[in-house]
Amino acid sequence: MILTDRRSFIKGAAALSAFTVLNPTTVFGTRANSAIRVGIIGCGNRGTSVITAMSKHAGIQIVAMADLFLDKLEQAKPKLDALNEANGFAAIPAANSYQGSKAYMKLLENKDVDAVLISSPAYTHPEFVEAAIAANKHFYCEKPAAMDVAGCKRISAAAKSIKDCSAVFGFQIRYATPYVELIKRIHEGAIGDVVNAQLYYFSSGLPVNQTPEMSHDEVRIRNQFFFRDLSGGILLDQGVHMLDVCNWALRIQPISAIGMGGYNGGDGFGDAFKNYQVIYKYPQDISVSFHSTQFGGTFGDVCARFIGKKGIAVATYSGGVYINGENTWDSGVLRETTSEASREQQAAGVFTSSLHDSNENKVKSFIQSIETGKFINEIEPAVNSTLTAILGRQAATTQKAVSWNEMLFSNESIDPKLDLGQFDS
Repeated sequence: MILTDRRSFIKGAAALSAFTVLNPTTVFGTRANSAIRVGIIGCGNRGTSVITAMSKHAGIQIVAMADLFLDKLEQAKPKLDALNEANGFAAIPAANSYQGSKAYMKLLENKDVDAVLISSPAYTHPEFVEAAIAANKHFYCEKPAAMDVAGCKRISAAAKSIKDCSAVFGFQIRYATPYVELIKRIHEGAIGDVVNAQLYYFSSGLPVNQTPEMSHDEVRIRNQFFFRDLSGGILLDQGVHMLDVCNWALRIQPISAIGMGGYNGGDGFGDAFKNYQVIYKYPQDISVSFHSTQFGGTFGDVCARFIGKKGIAVATYSGGVYINGENTWDSGVLRETTSEASREQQAAGVFTSSLHDSNENKVKSFIQSIETGKFINEIEPAVNSTLTAILGRQAATTQKAVSWNEMLFSNESIDPKLDLGQFDS
């Protein structure tokens, strides 16, 4: 259920800076009989990266894989089989490799699958999450929750029928130790009452994957991030991470937004905006500015800065995580964005990235929740952060102020208009 009560959030990850991950053999007995069996839907770069972390840090067995495209399956299988081999498991059976528009359903029908990683494009998330819940599978779905308001409502409605399963989304920053401690300190009053915040996500552009034999639909799917109707655009694909951090820190969601954006910086391929500038109004007269770009060959940085009456809290990807003011604190992550840690600093445990343990902690938490039966449900914060990004997108594309309730009542539904049947063999 999507709540209009802006204070109704699942409070996440305050105690996640130190895990005690149980060995599967302790919980179930022998490793061969105990490992959580995972299937992956969407075998692209992000999916293989996340399932690699699951295999290396949580000891899973990968038992099935599904993708719309055969070449993605063929490219991923040797990597996934090698991960299984490193953990003492057999290769993925050929019969458990599913291709085509209904591949996800075939994987979810496989009784050998305990949990599923959904790393397919955002336009698929509501349908795939609904199917995973109906199949009573634990699921880890990449962000965003959906690309439109209607999709968010579908996921919230489906959440009501979850039974004894973990449901998590790929907001891994909530599991990064420096961020967890920073947000904890903000909640404890280290910077006093927050007055405003500054967020930005300055990203480099992406290469185009296109060949003459590809159909129009295939070009769009393989280059999903260039198309709003498939990925939701850069606010939902990338910017949503900082909006999630903001909602987490403030423990509320915005009342309204104004914004602008455009195609400047792009080369004319696709229809997704390349830049956004959005001002969010939160309760208690808190204003939040957000700037997001995705173009060019240089990656900038990603930052959330909270300005309070007693100090300023700063969290960047590569420039440190710290508090200046009455209650000074530093996470130990290097603040220099252009230098590498020295050998001595590395030996002392100094990190150059504030996300150094985010993926590891996230996948451990997910798998541990299944092993112990202490299930996690992250649907509400994931949906609210996704809706926050949608609110900003609507404000920027309409170039007028949009309230939270106006956004909800719009029931925005985006049809990607794809003929997926053409990819069935």
